[in-house]
Amino acid sequence: MKVLLTGGAGFIGSNLTRSMVLAGHNVLVIDKLTYAGNLSSIKDLIDAEKIDFSQLDLADASAIDDAMLQFAPNAVMHLAAESHVDRSIDGPGEFIQSNIVGTFNLLQASLKYTHTLSAASAKAFRFLHVSTDEVYGSLGETGAFTELTRYSPHSPYSATKAASDHLARAWHDTYGLPVVVTNCSNNYGPYQFPEKLIPVVILKALRREPIPIYGDGLNVRDWLHVEDHCAALKTALCHGTPGETYNIGGNNEMQNIELVSQICDLLDELQPNVDGRSYANLITFVADRPGHDRRYAIDSSKIQSELGWRPQHDRQSGLRQTVRWYLDNQAWWQSVLDQSYQLQRLGKAQAVAAN
Repeated sequence: MKVLLTGGAGFIGSNLTRSMVLAGHNVLVIDKLTYAGNLSSIKDLIDAEKIDFSQLDLADASAIDDAMLQFAPNAVMHLAAESHVDRSIDGPGEFIQSNIVGTFNLLQASLKYTHTLSAASAKAFRFLHVSTDEVYGSLGETGAFTELTRYSPHSPYSATKAASDHLARAWHDTYGLPVVVTNCSNNYGPYQFPEKLIPVVILKALRREPIPIYGDGLNVRDWLHVEDHCAALKTALCHGTPGETYNIGGNNEMQNIELVSQICDLLDELQPNVDGRSYANLITFVADRPGHDRRYAIDSSKIQSELGWRPQHDRQSGLRQTVRWYLDNQAWWQSVLDQSYQLQRLGKAQAVAAN
């Protein structure tokens, strides 16, 4: 297929771009190249002319229209988004522009483009909208999010993703655009921008700096290896039913403190300190994030039973591979740290009191 992939220089996007190329698809990557869009993550593919790349902002509706018409894709995979909860607390406006307005512009461009196609080609076209489990809010000690769980976002990030999900579904229901929506759990793996928990832990440890744990460390997340996520996205694109939503999870729930402790154990094994001290000694509990959801868990039974996808990475193999990747790719993450982001904490902005 010819696939227009937004956010393809980001964490999940760069891994998905590589996966799509390996599967033989013709890919046009569109990325604004904000702080988390790292061109070095796909530069080898660009240099080898295995993908097309265009630096575009989804806020530029006319540019998106032009790209759609010129590339003439069979499908759109929409991953471009501002995605870090802490950053959304400090600056929600960027999230509204990127996640809501950007999604609207892309939906409109896709709809206009399908009107130029034959009836058969328009029916075969797919718009895959990639979202998050954070739109569902927080769970208690038991249960899991299903595709029918009521939305209850608690952060500016999750609220903007919820809005974009509703837009995508509305463009299917109102205009007939063949939209498939996916909601995934927390991703981890290669090329993740080092503001997220797992790379923060690894890089803080390697720099012998305090490893911050929010609150009591008992918040629970379901961790999904990015390679498994990419496989699920390809499955949803090729075999998903328009108008349907598919939840994608890793069957891998862990408390934050448990996750961090396992990473420290792996570092102790793979790159031990010269003094023999465990990296776990660097763990430091810090003030909690405002509105921090207690527990997420995904029920992936629908995509497993209907489309045949299942995660292939277990907790041990996935974390080991990820830690190994960061140890082996210092040039990649050091280039990020040499720029604007220095592993500082974000998301401490306070609400403005009402007058």
